[in-house]
Amino acid sequence: MASNYIAYDYPVLGAFWTLLLIFVWVAWLVLVCRVFIDIFRDKEASGWAKAGWLALVLVLPFIGVLAYLIVKGQDMTKREVRSARDQQQLLNAYIRDVAASPSKGVDDLTRLAELRANGTISEDEFRRAKDRILS
Repeated sequence: MASNYIAYDYPVLGAFWTLLLIFVWVAWLVLVCRVFIDIFRDKEASGWAKAGWLALVLVLPFIGVLAYLIVKGQDMTKREVRSARDQQQLLNAYIRDVAASPSKGVDDLTRLAELRANGTISEDEFRRAKDRILS
């Protein structure tokens, strides 16, 4: 007689443990990736030191990652914060540059139109200055 396997063969606790192991495995992969990134981001370490850390993490992953976190954990945080701050400054500078450019051109065109309306500049001078601003 053939037995039918149904959901009772995989209890809820088994599903919980499977999900927990998947979560821990993904967290481990994220941690290893962050350690690799930080090894290459460290500008103070020599090439030999980076190669040593990489070899340790690759050959003995659990011991290597744990040792790296113990030895360089504080510096890892500082480098991450510095990188985030630099990226934010670059983004802010880009936003300021993009936001300022159109309004500057509009302000210049408005000033030119006022000068033309007042008769300070001629129509030809207005067109040349306008072309210079728009290009």
